[in-house]
Amino acid sequence: MIAKLKGIVDSVGTDRVILDVNGVGYLVFCPARTLQDLPPPSGAAMLLIDTHVREDHIHLYGFSDSLERDWFRLLQTVQGVGARVAIAILSVLSPGQLAEAIAAQDKVPVTQAPGVGTKLAQRIVAELKGKVPSLVEVLSVGSTGDADASRTASGLMSAAAADAVSALVNLGYRRVEAFTAVAAVAKQQDDALEVEPLIRSALRELAQAGNVA
Repeated sequence: MIAKLKGIVDSVGTDRVILDVNGVGYLVFCPARTLQDLPPPSGAAMLLIDTHVREDHIHLYGFSDSLERDWFRLLQTVQGVGARVAIAILSVLSPGQLAEAIAAQDKVPVTQAPGVGTKLAQRIVAELKGKVPSLVEVLSVGSTGDADASRTASGLMSAAAADAVSALVNLGYRRVEAFTAVAAVAKQQDDALEVEPLIRSALRELAQAGNVA
């Protein structure tokens, strides 16, 4: 079983790279973000590999870091999500953005991936709820992501925070925007804040960020 490849970039396609390892060319399917991080042909590169063995083929899927590979595996635990769909999702959303969307139960960002309709996106965010970081952890990794983003959440959003997010969504803000603003307020202030103070503070946070409903 291949777990890692280190070699020279031979050529790069829209969804794949051929990596020359000691004269042997390995065809590796990768998310767009991983492909963008690769050096130009003749440059040295290392990819973490997830090997899929089937009766009629062996496919290699490559990632620039273990976090992205972990999300690739996690996504495939959802019914209807195969390797290609998981790659498509990770091509449009970073691990941090994906964690944010799932924690906020916002299916819209996930539907940006080719081949992911509304129903499948809803299933993804629903089935993976509870397997992503809590509010403050999501905020701290932001859109870049790091090793902490793959850990299971130890806590849940408080009832007041959930109500505040719902109120902001009703005002016209996107769920991820509302979720992130409430997370920022909860991180900076007392976790025991009531709904109305949370909403007011979150609205100030949104205004400062330039988000207008």
